[in-house]
Amino acid sequence: MDPAPRAVPFRIPDRLEDWLPTTAVDFETIIGLEVHAQVLTLSKMYCSCSADYADAPPNTHVCPVCLGLPGALPVINRSAIETTIRTGLALNCAVPLHCKMDRKNYVYPDLPKGYQISQYDLPLCIDGALSFEVDGKLRTAGITRVHIEEDTGRLVHVENADGTSSSLIDLNRSGVPLMEIVGEPDLRSPDEAREYLIALRQMLRYIGASTGNMEEGAFRCDANVSTRTKDGSVVGPKVEVKNMNSFRAVERALRYEEQRQRQALASGGELVQETRGWVEAEGVTVSQRTKEMAHDYRYVPEPDLPPLEITSAMVEPIREGLPELPAARRDRFHHEFGLQPAESAQLTSERAIADIYEAALGVEKPVERAKATANWILNDLMGLARARGLAADALPLTAAQIHDLVTLVQEGKITGRAAKELLPQLNETELPSAGAERLNLLSLEDAHLVRDAAQAAIEANPVVVSDYRGGKRAAIGRLIGETMKRTGGRAKPDAVRAQLVALLDNE
Repeated sequence: MDPAPRAVPFRIPDRLEDWLPTTAVDFETIIGLEVHAQVLTLSKMYCSCSADYADAPPNTHVCPVCLGLPGALPVINRSAIETTIRTGLALNCAVPLHCKMDRKNYVYPDLPKGYQISQYDLPLCIDGALSFEVDGKLRTAGITRVHIEEDTGRLVHVENADGTSSSLIDLNRSGVPLMEIVGEPDLRSPDEAREYLIALRQMLRYIGASTGNMEEGAFRCDANVSTRTKDGSVVGPKVEVKNMNSFRAVERALRYEEQRQRQALASGGELVQETRGWVEAEGVTVSQRTKEMAHDYRYVPEPDLPPLEITSAMVEPIREGLPELPAARRDRFHHEFGLQPAESAQLTSERAIADIYEAALGVEKPVERAKATANWILNDLMGLARARGLAADALPLTAAQIHDLVTLVQEGKITGRAAKELLPQLNETELPSAGAERLNLLSLEDAHLVRDAAQAAIEANPVVVSDYRGGKRAAIGRLIGETMKRTGGRAKPDAVRAQLVALLDNE
C-alpha cells in the first residue's frame, strides 16, 4: 500500500517579507512533459497481433504474448524500432550504438504480465531538442530521451442495471508499440507547453510515426510541474499531472496547477511530491497518489530479449529518408513563394495539405500562381472541407483539380465569383474546366449580352446612377455587382466596368 503523501522538505521563512516583496512574489514555473505516442505499425510490439484495434470487439486482437500467458516469448517489432529512431533523428537526438529492453514492474488491472517491457538506462535515442514558436518568438526545449515500450490494456467503466458500476478490461491495446518522448524541464508557462505539444504532434504526423490523435489515445501527455522563486530561495516539489486528453485540457490543467502551487508557496502552505489528475468537468487537479520514483518500479534487464546493437548502416538510411520537416517547409514556403508567415504556417500544418499545395503549383511554381493557389486553398477549400466534415489533412479537390481551377481563373476563362459557385458542385474527379462547361459558368464573352445586363442594372438603380453622375465615382461598384448578378457571375469585372462607364458617361 502506498504511504500517505509526504511533504518534501523546504523551508518557508517565518516572515514572508524576509523573501517576499510586499507587492508580489517573483515566481517561476518549471514544466517538463512526458509524451506517449502510439507508433504506426501493422502489428504489436512483441507479437503478430494487429495493432489496428480501434473498431474491433473487445479482446479479439490478443494472443498468449500480449495476454502475458506463462511461457509466451516476445519477438521485437523491427518497424517499431526504426520508427522510434526516425523520431529521435527528427528531434535532433543522438542514437547510441547499444541499447536494451527493461522490465518496469508495477501492478495494475490493465497490465496482464504485472510488468511492462520498456527501456530504462539505455534508451534508443538521447539528448535532442524541439523548436517551436510562442507568440511569434522561437523557443527550444531539450529532449532527454525517446524510448520504445508497449502500451497497456484499457479499463472500460460501465453502469449496471441494478445501479452498481463495474470496470471491464479490454486487452486489444495491450502490446501496441508506444514511444515515450521525455522532455527536459525547459518550459516556463502553460502556453509554452501547449505550443510544444502542437509542434511535437505535427512533427510525428509529418514523419509518419504516429497518428497523433489525442481523442483516440494515440498521443497522451503527462506533465511534471513545480514552482520556485526566481532567486531560488524557495523551491517547491515536483507534481505530476495526468488525465489530460486535449491541448486545451493541458493548458487549463497546467494553468490551474501553476496557480495552486504559487498560492500555496506564497501563503506558507505545504506542497507534496505527488501525482494529481485533471478533472475536466470541474477544472481542477486532484490528488491521486504519491509520485513513484525509479526504484519503485524495480527495473531489471528484460531476460527474454537480447540487447540491440544499432549500427550506422541502420541509422543512415533512416536519416536520409526523413521528409522536409514542418519548420523548414514553413520557412521555404515563406521565402520561395512570397507567402505571409501565417499563410505558410497554415499550409504546412499538415503534410498532406502541403504536398497537395506544391503538386498543384506544377513544375515551374511561379510566385503568382503560388499566391493564387494558397488563397484558394486557405480561403475556400479548407472551409469547404470543414463543411463536409473531412479530416484535418484532407481537401475536397485533388492537386490536379486545384491546378486546373487556378489556370481557369488566371486565364480569364472563368471569373472568381463563378469559380466559388462551381466548387461545391464539382463531381469527385471532375476537372473544374469540365464542371464549368457543364454548369454553363464559363466567362461570358458576348459583349452585347454584357452591355444589355449593364443597361438593365442602370435602369434598375436610378439613385446609384444619380450618385455616380453627381461625382461619387465609387458608386459604380454597386452597378458592377448588380450587372455581375444579372450575368450569373460569368461576365468579367473589367468588361462590366468598361460597359458601365461607356453607358453612364455617354448619356
